[in-house]
Amino acid sequence: MMISKQLLLTYLYLLVYIVLSSGVILYNKWVLSPKYFNFPLPITLTMIHMGFSGLVAFFLVRVFKVVSPVKMTFEIYATCVIPISAFFASSLWFGNTAYLFISVAFIQMLKALMPVATFLMAVICGTDKLRCDLFLNMVLVSVGVVVSSYGEIHFNIVGTVYQVTGIFAEALRLVLTQVLLQKKGLTLNPITSLYYIAPCSFVFLFVPWYLLEKPGMEVSQIQFNFWIFFSNALCALALNFSIFLVIGRTSAVTIRVAGVLKDWMLIALSTIVFPESTITQLNIIGYAIALCGVVMYNYLKVKDVRLTQTPVESIPERSAKV
Repeated sequence: MMISKQLLLTYLYLLVYIVLSSGVILYNKWVLSPKYFNFPLPITLTMIHMGFSGLVAFFLVRVFKVVSPVKMTFEIYATCVIPISAFFASSLWFGNTAYLFISVAFIQMLKALMPVATFLMAVICGTDKLRCDLFLNMVLVSVGVVVSSYGEIHFNIVGTVYQVTGIFAEALRLVLTQVLLQKKGLTLNPITSLYYIAPCSFVFLFVPWYLLEKPGMEVSQIQFNFWIFFSNALCALALNFSIFLVIGRTSAVTIRVAGVLKDWMLIALSTIVFPESTITQLNIIGYAIALCGVVMYNYLKVKDVRLTQTPVESIPERSAKV
């Protein structure tokens, strides 16, 4: 009976993660789109998220002491936190800007390139090796995305470039997190991550905001609704916490499967929420091809993790034999 309750709780956390992740994406699109709330300032919206998340994280760490801060030196902050924050801020900035030009459905299809970007960045940074099986999967994903893009009715090159750039920035952030933080022996949960990274990302975003969006805010009449932005930032913060709960209670395979399920649901849901978003048959065929590559990539990576864990467990046995 206890096992069934734990399993039910795990599925509940996964459902919360899928709902929040989908909700934040749709909410951001609604806020930024000129056809709806009409707040076409993606850097400003991202700064609101970072400022709010950093403030909440500060209270949780320093005031309420929910979690303890890690031992952070100036060297670690300068060589690890700052570069990671820069790419984190860039990925959010470019990703949110893409909402102004392309549909949510097409954005999710482009996000199938994430394993490709991560693999390429890992090979460049030396954390992964160029393997034939993974490379063929990356080619399959890329072909699928190209086919899906060709079938996009409202294709926009500016929005596509923003989204793809954001994907590569996020991939580089993930690789840098592995290379820089793990080598230093640091483990950051979502609360401590936001505590250190959110304020730094806010500072990085200030420069492009001052140059690109601040002049426009002074001459145009931008509506500002406190409750809209507060609830939007709260949803983004809740998503970070849900990721922490999901990671703590499920395996890597389950998270990857949930991510694929979320993408399909979001593509279908976005066409209902935003009627102007149309999906063509070529879109679906291309995304299905890319998804096959993504599923195979996830399978191979999980298999690699299991293979690397097996020798570690057998080390004491080999030592005893020697």
